[in-house]
Amino acid sequence: MDRFFKLKENNTTISKEAIAGITTFFAMAYAIIVTPNTLSATGMEWGAVFLATIISSVIGTLIMGLVANVPYAQAPGLGLSAFFVYTVCGQMGYEWQQALSMVFICGLINIFITVTSIRQMIIKAIPLSLQNAIGGGIGIYIAYVGFTNVGLFNFESGVPALSAINTPQLWVFAIGLLLTIILAVKKVQGGILIGIILTTIIGIPFGVTHTGDSVNFAEAVRALPSTFGAVFTSKGIPALFSDPSKLALVIVTIFSFSLSDTFDTIGTFIGTGRKTGIFTQADIDSIGKGKGFSTKMEKALFADATATSIGAIFGTSNTTTFVESAAGIGAGGRTGLTSVVTAICFILSAFMAAFISAIPYAATAPTLVVVGCMMLSSFKDINWEELSEAIPAFFAGIFMALSFSISYGIAMSFITYSLIMIIKGKAKDIKPIIIVMTALFIINFVLLAIV
Repeated sequence: MDRFFKLKENNTTISKEAIAGITTFFAMAYAIIVTPNTLSATGMEWGAVFLATIISSVIGTLIMGLVANVPYAQAPGLGLSAFFVYTVCGQMGYEWQQALSMVFICGLINIFITVTSIRQMIIKAIPLSLQNAIGGGIGIYIAYVGFTNVGLFNFESGVPALSAINTPQLWVFAIGLLLTIILAVKKVQGGILIGIILTTIIGIPFGVTHTGDSVNFAEAVRALPSTFGAVFTSKGIPALFSDPSKLALVIVTIFSFSLSDTFDTIGTFIGTGRKTGIFTQADIDSIGKGKGFSTKMEKALFADATATSIGAIFGTSNTTTFVESAAGIGAGGRTGLTSVVTAICFILSAFMAAFISAIPYAATAPTLVVVGCMMLSSFKDINWEELSEAIPAFFAGIFMALSFSISYGIAMSFITYSLIMIIKGKAKDIKPIIIVMTALFIINFVLLAIV
């Protein structure tokens, strides 16, 4: 095992990787319940989506661990799931089979741009200052996710406000945050996982920790045929392209799916990988220099690309690399063994849905806040006295958090970076791939405003 995962080379141990894998799972386990809750609003069977979500998460995470040997886990992204339900099916009026077909095609596009090294070229072209900005931005984003998951901030008055700490969920969150900070400062091994477990237990007398309603494994298996392979039926891909007048809208929607999926992953890899040494600058510089997928980054990108189409075939929305993987990385995960352990947890969760759903946001939110704080250290490598670095970094962090989208944060950092370079008369120093991606982001914003 040490030889396969290169544990000693990465200064880690089996126990540390196991703790990290379980920590990652607990931090993202909500996706197992929230994804079917969201997608079932389109008419999809809850049990089918539940099992499809687990299957796609297991396959994607195992590829990430066994092929790329990196500690990242995959699951359907909640932002993209919401886009699937409320925009594609709700506002645009597409059937869920057609929406799944869009996700499937998006996955094929991601595989294509990975095999042809386009995604790798994008990563390699991102200036060091923007890489640090993305890393720090994800720190703000992941902490903000933690705060909003428990409702610490509210917008009831039309402006952001701090909620009154007068609910059981916020009481448990406050206790859990204090415990997690203590464990982190004391550098207790497995402290993040211990914090999640203790906070979950503390939530029981407060009524915050309780099992949720779900179907059992047998019921989920019986429901799965209703979504499995739906993209290949007459209601799937053929129906999606049956109306020529809607072809432009279909292309725009697939483009939006693909752009968000691609840059969410790129942001997660850069933001969490560079700081911890999982992906070094040397790894990024080596991209494209070997035959096939010769670097960890290239293998990880391929693992991520395959998961979306697999998930769509089984019946779930875009499967992507979860930013909550940062929780396991923060707990010490450095190799693919972390991902394998997370995948095993996903498998077990298929038989224990009620218990997994008992883990409250109040127990996982403190972890996201503390890990987000750790990731902010990427900002220290930015020259804040130099506005050409400071402005893109600022927009990366603010837009990731307030728009609840990693890809939008990256979009604004690209746009402001390009604008500043033009103002400074250094447009020729902008790498062509950055120019292309900036233009695509702008086009995407325009199309979303028009459509």
